[in-house]
Amino acid sequence: MNLKDKVIIVTGGGQGIGRAISHQLAEEGAKVVIADINEVKGQAVARDISRQGYTAMFIKTDVTDEPSTEAMATATVDKYGRIDVLINNAAKFAELGTKPFSQIPVKEWDDVMAVNLKGAWLCCKAVVPYMKKQGGGKIINTSSSAPNTGRPLYLHYVTSKAGIVGLSHGLAREVGEWNINVNAVAYGGITTEIDRKTWNVEQQREAINRQCIKREPVPAEVVGTVKYLASEDSDFLTGQTIYVNGGSYMT
Repeated sequence: MNLKDKVIIVTGGGQGIGRAISHQLAEEGAKVVIADINEVKGQAVARDISRQGYTAMFIKTDVTDEPSTEAMATATVDKYGRIDVLINNAAKFAELGTKPFSQIPVKEWDDVMAVNLKGAWLCCKAVVPYMKKQGGGKIINTSSSAPNTGRPLYLHYVTSKAGIVGLSHGLAREVGEWNINVNAVAYGGITTEIDRKTWNVEQQREAINRQCIKREPVPAEVVGTVKYLASEDSDFLTGQTIYVNGGSYMT
């Protein structure tokens, strides 16, 4: 999987899975753009990557704001001349508490949809024109195991991640003629440095027991799927959702 000199945008790259993705793609030779609303964390990741001798830059990006996503794409092209891969990783999740669907405030529902679903759509809108001009590109959207398992008590998150699958399938049909691949990666529960109100020790133990591979997943080992989808090895793969969950469920 050759990623040398590929220009890859990672939204939400300042922490969690996004940080792991950014580091590993850079180590594979990619030029990584950390697009994150958190300036401190985003700059820290870009700085750490650069100190290791790899290539990265930070662009402060609010994925819910169209001018911001357009500026992200423009700044990337101005710096590196192209956009080979967009990884829509930014999501609102860790700070959400569990609650019955009838008790979710409307604003909280709207905020989750704005980041998780609208944000992915806006970032796609921003980069696709450049990918068309250059004759191709890859879009990798981040879904979740939650829609497939029907996990209760955060319906807004579950719904947003189900929407990501639909977005990926529909967009793949629309942009395939320009050699733009659109796929989704659906993760199971993965422990990162981020404190999550919806992922306690008991829930983690139950999740591991449902897996075929009975150990705690870590961000570094799910990145292989992303690297494959970002590489030329996946040029004939589009409109698919790949489930990276240790076999907790099968499709």
